Amino acid sequence: MPFGYNLILSISLFCCGIALAQPQPVYLGLDAEFGYKGSTSAEAIESGILIAIDEINKAGGVLKGRPLELLKYANHSVPARSVANIEELAANPDVAAVFCGRFSPTVLDSLATIHQRRIPMLDPWAAADGIVDNNYQPNYVFRLSLRDSWAMQAMIPYAGIKNAHDIGLLLLNTSWGRSNQKAAETYRQQHPEYRIVATHWYNWSDESLLEKYMALYQAGAQAIIMVGNADDAVKLIHAEASLPSSQRLPIIIHWGITGGDFFNMAGSRLQEVDLSVVQTYSFLGKKDVAAQRVAEAAKRLYNVADVRQLPSPVGIAHAYELTHILAKAINQAGVLDRAKIRDALEHIKSYAGLIKTYRPPFTAARHDALDLKDVFMARYAADGAIEPVPAVGQRRQ
Repeated sequence: MPFGYNLILSISLFCCGIALAQPQPVYLGLDAEFGYKGSTSAEAIESGILIAIDEINKAGGVLKGRPLELLKYANHSVPARSVANIEELAANPDVAAVFCGRFSPTVLDSLATIHQRRIPMLDPWAAADGIVDNNYQPNYVFRLSLRDSWAMQAMIPYAGIKNAHDIGLLLLNTSWGRSNQKAAETYRQQHPEYRIVATHWYNWSDESLLEKYMALYQAGAQAIIMVGNADDAVKLIHAEASLPSSQRLPIIIHWGITGGDFFNMAGSRLQEVDLSVVQTYSFLGKKDVAAQRVAEAAKRLYNVADVRQLPSPVGIAHAYELTHILAKAINQAGVLDRAKIRDALEHIKSYAGLIKTYRPPFTAARHDALDLKDVFMARYAADGAIEPVPAVGQRRQ
């Protein structure tokens, strides 16, 4: 065979190899509570990220054609496992940032690692104020979610709408519970018309919350504000529903319950109590193009026919928003350099998102993309959908 033929064949194969080679992906890490019993929050966050990634990749990806891909790790809400996961993700130079999950204590324990490894953390759920107010400079944590202080600024005045100014606090004995105690005390000091008549703490291992409920009732509570997750709230609902109707107080609860299968776990007892929950977004009734597009994608992922069946909707919405904002920051940085991406996150001028238009989403002084105006109260409908409570008469300060 002539030498020239071999040369031409070799050049052709080399050129074809270049043409067929795929750009190296830019990875997004997700360290969340996959595998935690009864939890739906990690899966919701994953869904929001994947929906946004699909849109971004169809539009050309990031950094002039590199696709985004998700690497997900399960921490089972175990801080040591979360730290190990973040260490492994940070060791991969193609990972641009890490998303966290729902449980604030796990996230708080990972902050030192995040800042030692200088990898941006994007928070689509965990609400403890200290996650963002962490005293690290530069701060590598960016949140698009609720803050505990905002939750209390929504829940306490909502109790007032129910003519309940004497409030009992029932708090999970973790850093998340302590964050909320601080937020409640701060609000009360600024609004003396409200009184915290008693505070009781409970542990995950507590089999019943009836004794603690009755202690708050006997202390004169007119409503109970609870900080807990789905299985905790089910214990409270069952305890209250077992009492005479005259002893059943309104229960106003933090949004941890919406990160699990609370509705099915509570069963028919839920209809016997007055329970409301704080939220930041609902797909229900939304007619804008972005909401319809994301809702349709989420329904396909979950194989459900109605948006009312979507689990943990705030996790989907928040993660979707953060992924698009992160993609803008990566492109603005112009290179896969985590420090430059962190800086770019503080300098995005605007983003027209699903929840609202952010002008800007973050600044050097503000690493929370949402604000108190985005917070509202909701209730579980008879079909399990989380429906916003009409805002008439609600007052937030």
